[in-house]
Amino acid sequence: MATISLKVEFSGGLELLFSNQRAHTVELSKSEPDKPTLQDLIDWLRDNLLKERVELFVEDGTVRPGILVLVNDTDWELEGEGEYVLKSGDEIVFISTLHGG
Repeated sequence: MATISLKVEFSGGLELLFSNQRAHTVELSKSEPDKPTLQDLIDWLRDNLLKERVELFVEDGTVRPGILVLVNDTDWELEGEGEYVLKSGDEIVFISTLHGG
């Protein structure tokens, strides 16, 4: 079984959905030969850390529009989005651009 350790951060108000905690250390496991992907992390966060209002984080099985996702400071769109294969030590940041006004 492949187990990796990641640093996950939430900002722009998303931390309020995750126990008002901005930074988390997450360990993900997946059966060999599969390796955990960013989509696996999103699913794990939804099922294990998200405390309320799932619709503010996930829509149609992925992060909702208006949430920027950075993989090691790079836009996830440049890294393959949910198909990105996670590596131990990766830093994943979720930033909400959805603000009331």
